[in-house]
Amino acid sequence: MREAVVTADAPQAIGPYSQAIRAGGFVFCSGQIPLDPATGRMVEGDVVVQTRQVLDNLEAVLAAAGASLADVVRTTVYLADLNDFTAMNEVYAARFPSPAPARSTIQAARLPRDARVEIDAIAVLPR
Repeated sequence: MREAVVTADAPQAIGPYSQAIRAGGFVFCSGQIPLDPATGRMVEGDVVVQTRQVLDNLEAVLAAAGASLADVVRTTVYLADLNDFTAMNEVYAARFPSPAPARSTIQAARLPRDARVEIDAIAVLPR
């Protein structure tokens, strides 16, 4: 059984996808970019500011599903420029408790709305 996760505390889907899907004891979160959920606009600032907003958005989606960043087992980080890796990684490391989730980091040719960073996640629902 699949169930869509929807929250007003994160940006609304801007295409034919769900913010997340809860299925089989897992939460599969769509990629989040640094949109302010209140305005629908990109936050202004460097990759540090953008990564904070992305993780805020991801955290809100997880909360709506009944999970948290502590329940995340896998992420994929997409960067517009791998030179931003260190700055993104410092914000990322401060938000995820140990043990950190498994992760891939990829430089993308272009991200939606010219974001500097996008992150998706898979979490295990707490019992």
